[in-house]
Amino acid sequence: MAAIRQVEPELYYTKPTPHVPNSILPIIVYRGVLDDSSPENILKTIEPQKWIKGGQWKAYPVPHFHSICHECYGVIQGENTYLLGKGPNDTDDCGIKLKVGKGDFFVFPAGVSHASIESKGDYEYVGLYPESTRGDDEEVFDMHYCDATPKETEQLAVQCAQIPVPGFDPLYGRDGPLPRIWKKHSYQSLIGVRDSAIRFRT
Repeated sequence: MAAIRQVEPELYYTKPTPHVPNSILPIIVYRGVLDDSSPENILKTIEPQKWIKGGQWKAYPVPHFHSICHECYGVIQGENTYLLGKGPNDTDDCGIKLKVGKGDFFVFPAGVSHASIESKGDYEYVGLYPESTRGDDEEVFDMHYCDATPKETEQLAVQCAQIPVPGFDPLYGRDGPLPRIWKKHSYQSLIGVRDSAIRFRT
């Protein structure tokens, strides 16, 4: 297995919209981690960390999100710009753009919408999912196309928030940044909810 470059993760945040749950957990991006970004090496690197291949795809321009799993992409080749956190019915003042390329890895929390808006170099990536979300008779991921009503989206947001934080970073394992960062944000959210409830009661 080729060496994994040690890099500091980049964090990106999305806010909920009427049609996209998004997440309090940040999107995590690791730049240029692997020089050998072949599909075989990506799997040799990621699968020992309990993230399992769900598929291998090219650019997908349709905004969508998953409500039953978190998702990691490892870029095999090319470059791509994603629009994150915004559905087709949302206003222009939401969403962020993320540009990625060969050897990059990034993780979407459950509920964060993503769509390819520009790609080049025959962009291709491997999609991986936490092992704990895979049951023998269950789908690895579901698909939502950001077209639900605001009430339905709120219900989906509750479902997304119940997806456990993975115990392993897809690159750096149990002691990697992802579990620590996401658990910290989850804890801070719980504290905020608790404090809000206390203020409401008083």
